[in-house]
Amino acid sequence: MTSRDRLLGLTVVVLWGLNFLAIRIGLDHFPPFFFAALRFAVIAVPVLVFIPRPAVRTRWLLLYGTGFGILQFAFLFTAMCAGMPTGLASLVLQSSAPFTVVLGAVLLRERLRPVQVAGLAVAVLGMVVIGADRLAHATLLPVLLTLAGGLGWAFGNIGARQAGADSPGFDPLHLTLWMSVVPVLPLLALSMAVEGPGTGFRALGAAVTKADGLPALAALAYIAVLATVCGSGLWTYLMIRYPAGTVAPLSLLVPVVGIAAAWAVFDEEPSVAALIGGVIVIAGAFAATTARRTPEPVPERSLVQV
Repeated sequence: MTSRDRLLGLTVVVLWGLNFLAIRIGLDHFPPFFFAALRFAVIAVPVLVFIPRPAVRTRWLLLYGTGFGILQFAFLFTAMCAGMPTGLASLVLQSSAPFTVVLGAVLLRERLRPVQVAGLAVAVLGMVVIGADRLAHATLLPVLLTLAGGLGWAFGNIGARQAGADSPGFDPLHLTLWMSVVPVLPLLALSMAVEGPGTGFRALGAAVTKADGLPALAALAYIAVLATVCGSGLWTYLMIRYPAGTVAPLSLLVPVVGIAAAWAVFDEEPSVAALIGGVIVIAGAFAATTARRTPEPVPERSLVQV
């Protein structure tokens, strides 16, 4: 990876690390499914009007939008509403890195070296440490929900990667923007079914008309513009330019920003066991996603359809 692209990756790290603070602020005002739908809706409307659809296969666009947009944020926002600390959420969500490696092996027939298998085992051990710590202090459910969000992100990574492999040369920012169109209606339908038909819209009306809603609107703007358009656009560019195993480790730096920012802003001091588990997870995921391997080309017909 070039120095320029490494700098772009670190920019994504900062944007996504601070994004967890914006999510916490927004969830203090909006119900989770509606907030997830809203963050994509503010992007999707102008995209449909002004941005040409990228020349990629529909199945990869749908996989990207479903994994990265619907599954990741439906589970993550629900987990944070259920008590997942902001900083710890930024850590556990990075399970997407080893999940991406596993999905690459299962769906794309990428070979795993022994060091990658060992790294995956270490990452799982770290998650067990974090889960045991959470179970001792509260409940395990938020951790499991966040892990499900990480798995959704991994599916999105595979979709973005395959879109680039099948259709090289398109604008990655256009792919990111059009990905935002996919989650809006499913998340809105989920909000209306679970949270109530008018709950989210009443919260939005209160945010617009009351002064105490300004932080929630500012958080929404940060998530939509900086985290999604800028951060995800740069991430998609890197995923298309480099193998998934080269890019995915960069996401392991996000918790460093997320935990530090949550500690500074929300006074969320992580437990020693959670920090130890986090170090184990990052070490294992780094080994799993940075091991050198020589991939073999796979004909399109041999890919597992998802």
